[in-house]
Amino acid sequence: MSNVVAMALFATLGTWAVTALGASTVIFFKTQNQKVLNLMLGFAAGVMIAASFWSLLQPAIERAEETLSAPPWLVATSGFLCGALFMWLTDKIVTRARRRAYAAPLHSREKLNRILLLVLSITLHNLPEGLAVGVAFGALYNTAMTPEALMGAVTIAIGIALQNFPEGAAVSLPLRREGYSRRKSFLIGQASGMVEPIAGVVGAVAVVHVEALLPFALAFAAGTMILVAVHELIPECQQNQDAHPYFATMGILCGFALMMMLDVALG
Repeated sequence: MSNVVAMALFATLGTWAVTALGASTVIFFKTQNQKVLNLMLGFAAGVMIAASFWSLLQPAIERAEETLSAPPWLVATSGFLCGALFMWLTDKIVTRARRRAYAAPLHSREKLNRILLLVLSITLHNLPEGLAVGVAFGALYNTAMTPEALMGAVTIAIGIALQNFPEGAAVSLPLRREGYSRRKSFLIGQASGMVEPIAGVVGAVAVVHVEALLPFALAFAAGTMILVAVHELIPECQQNQDAHPYFATMGILCGFALMMMLDVALG
């Protein structure tokens, strides 16, 4: 058990590190390179969509067939929809918090509340993402840790990490515009990703100790990832690309193709 929990912790520390890397752009740049950002977001979306099936839904169905008396389609479908619903609810809370933050007057106390709401919204958004990574690594317990299975969990962590980069910048850059120092903007921006290692360990421990939960948890993680990819990453990467209309789309296709190739090659 300790091995998969340690791997989940290490992986989510990595996703936190990428959040910190995104937040560090406030130190070196005043603005982001939109072209590179679109490519990265598109690539992350492609990876996450492919990983949601090969590394989460397909294993969820197989494990449900082996260990549960309930119909596999019911377990996978209910888990998938519950994951999407959970992510939708957190997104609603995040959206409301952001609206309140940007609507607040910029006097001292209101300005502080605005910053706190911004950081809280990104932090809350990172919670189900950390759970998804933790569940993926926790699923390796009591199973043959094949290169395919391990690569699937690693790929999920990479997909989450790639989309964490702009989230770190989304906190630190506005803080800088509000008058905070570069150092303080970076520290607050990277702190928004601290919840992911905690959620990752919780997710891994949960599926290790309650093995019957694993098929549902895998499908749940797939639902959260598909919603993030379709609702956030794909629309975001398609913005501001009039000069290169297919640039982000190629990123999506390459990310999906890479995940598919790894699955077939290692399978």
